[in-house]
Amino acid sequence: MRTPLLRAAGVIAVTGCLTLALLWNALFADMPRLPDTDELWDQSRQPSIAFIDATGQVIAVRGPDYGRVVRLKELPAHVIDAFISIEDRKFREHEGVDFVAIVRAMLENLRAGHTVQGASTITQQLAKNLFLTTDQTLMRKAQEARLALELENQLSKEEILELYLNRIYLGAGAYGVEAASRIYFGTDIREISLAQAAMLASFPKAPSRFSSAAASPRVRARQLYVLSQMREAGFISRADEEEAAAEALVLAPEQRDAFSGHALDYAADQVRLLVPNPPPDLVVTLTLDLSLQTATQEALEAGLARAVGAKEGAVLLADTDGAIRAMAGGRDYQASKFNRAVQARRQPGSAFKMFVYAAALEAGLQPGTIRYDEPVRIGSWRPRNYDGGYRGPVTLSEALALSLNTVAAQLGVEIGVDKVAALARRFGVRSELGDYPSLALGSDETTLLDLVTGYGVLARGGLETTPYIVTEVRNTRGDRLYRRSTSSAQRLYPPDLTEDMNAMLSRVVLKGTGRAAQVPGWQIAGKTGTSQDWRDAWFLGYSTRYVCGVWLGNDDDASMGRMTGGEGPARIFASVMTRAHQGLTPEPLPGASRPEDFLDPDQQARLAFFRSLSAAFASVQPPR
Repeated sequence: MRTPLLRAAGVIAVTGCLTLALLWNALFADMPRLPDTDELWDQSRQPSIAFIDATGQVIAVRGPDYGRVVRLKELPAHVIDAFISIEDRKFREHEGVDFVAIVRAMLENLRAGHTVQGASTITQQLAKNLFLTTDQTLMRKAQEARLALELENQLSKEEILELYLNRIYLGAGAYGVEAASRIYFGTDIREISLAQAAMLASFPKAPSRFSSAAASPRVRARQLYVLSQMREAGFISRADEEEAAAEALVLAPEQRDAFSGHALDYAADQVRLLVPNPPPDLVVTLTLDLSLQTATQEALEAGLARAVGAKEGAVLLADTDGAIRAMAGGRDYQASKFNRAVQARRQPGSAFKMFVYAAALEAGLQPGTIRYDEPVRIGSWRPRNYDGGYRGPVTLSEALALSLNTVAAQLGVEIGVDKVAALARRFGVRSELGDYPSLALGSDETTLLDLVTGYGVLARGGLETTPYIVTEVRNTRGDRLYRRSTSSAQRLYPPDLTEDMNAMLSRVVLKGTGRAAQVPGWQIAGKTGTSQDWRDAWFLGYSTRYVCGVWLGNDDDASMGRMTGGEGPARIFASVMTRAHQGLTPEPLPGASRPEDFLDPDQQARLAFFRSLSAAFASVQPPR
């Protein structure tokens, strides 16, 4: 008898072992393996870029917002206590899995007939978030428990809690308490109140549902429940609970990058050039000033609202060293992602004349050199002035201030169009430039970025200017991946000629076509531009601190009627530059205070004589 019983027992034992082995294999065969501790921080991360402005403010986050890594020692105690009290009160006692809580939850759920209570520890939640899906299956729960036990063997309690608080999803695209505090309250996590911490701790139960109605009575009730659990756990007193419950929570406005979207797209492209094969989590510090960025976008919108015939525009503001402080690539980023500040190629019109006159001075001419504003024929081309009239003998300074096409065209031929193109390229114009006379009047298309770069050379005293928008790139753990280095700038234009150009271009603003671009208290140099058939209107200008460019037009190249650069663009320029110079002490622009005519008394007398002759001949009517 004993032999059959032993055999039966053996068969049952073997069958049981095989069944357990098969079950074990089914549960854990495909279970993820824990990586090294350092790699845990990057586990399951989706691509994300956080953009920070020059003052340290977060402009926007592209992709999930993981925020910066915060260490436990940086967090207020009530932030840690809030999550522990509501998610895992015995966190510091168990070894990854709370078996007593599991049994208690099973009994409660059986009694209710559905799931009313969970038993996942903070360690289990971390394991699920890093490695597993949210499927409610036996396999997932078994793997979650086993991974939690392995995590407890690999990490200390403090390391687990730190990783959890930095990676827990809290709704609204926010991963971790730092990102959530900023998104919901606009507050640094280190300054968060007890009431705010309790609200954040209420989100892990149903982050998507709660975060979408953060101001609802349901979320309020959950917040009060967290506070009561903190009191029961001994973390806070009843007085603390009552004070926090009475605090009115004010939610931060929803973050949108409509005012900075074009600039952030440009910055993201630059990051890809600066950091090959970047990690999925990036914190990018930009040269942008968020207050100036907002003011610039608002100035563009206000200018377009007043402009008749122009539906689009772009503005670029930079320091004289090339740091881009504001970039508006269009009136509405949500409506059009096309960046007109860097992608649109348009005819600059008379804004290109700056390069013509700079080349003329380099060739030996002077601001007081006299040329004749008169009908001109160059081959089959007959350039005409905007107003259709002619002024006879004028100085180069006068011709630039009045934007006389006939004089600019003659200068291009006189010094050589190839020299004009060469100087423009030297100053930073990357667009292809042709070798024909009409180039002098801005017939070849270029970008606003190129023009701002070129004018920036004069703003910087003749030194090379390279626009840039990224100063530093790190990952969210703080490791530096890129930092812009300072280097000496190459001289591109002589100082004395730069001062001559400053003087001539400042006259454009004081008494010429750019009078609407004046900035109170500051000497401004600049140039208007209008392309053929009024398709494009420009103003480019600078002070000792900033260089700014404005373009108005239509994406379909339609005419704006009779809009010129001295109207809408000049007014937008003045608005942006006035805001940028607010609080700064005015500085003289080298050369701008020189006599406007550049002539001594004898030269002035001769010029007056020639003008009188020109006027006399013009008054003689031919016989009929």
